[in-house]
Amino acid sequence: MKAYQLTIPAKNQPGVLAKVTSILAREKINIRATTISSFGEHGFFNLIVDDVERAERVLKKGGIEVQRKEVIAVLMKDQPGGLDRLVQVLAAAGVNIENAYGFVIESRIDAVFVLDVKNPAEVKELLKKEKFATLSAEALCEIEPFHYMKY
Repeated sequence: MKAYQLTIPAKNQPGVLAKVTSILAREKINIRATTISSFGEHGFFNLIVDDVERAERVLKKGGIEVQRKEVIAVLMKDQPGGLDRLVQVLAAAGVNIENAYGFVIESRIDAVFVLDVKNPAEVKELLKKEKFATLSAEALCEIEPFHYMKY
């Protein structure tokens, strides 16, 4: 029950993300979640896609440096203190969060927090012991956020 993200280091300049999305679109690979971070002239993209192995392969073939990383997708309640409970457990166990991002599935119901940590198997065991639910790659890619507003 592993989940993965693709991490792509990138120069902080116009067109870099467009090259990545063009390759994925051409191959009909769906981006399910993304973060973009930069610091000065460099940064990185984190992508969760519906076919991580194929995405990694086609990006490399397209000249994009990419790393597949196991992540932990933690399902939690979307309520005040939900994230705090998780990070307090991790801090007490001495777990360093190297990278993370989250999103709401349904307002005031469920959210997901994606963690990049050094020892995912150990952290998953800790989370299981503390009664946190984690999502597989398939479940993470199949999430359909609840839309209660018409656009």
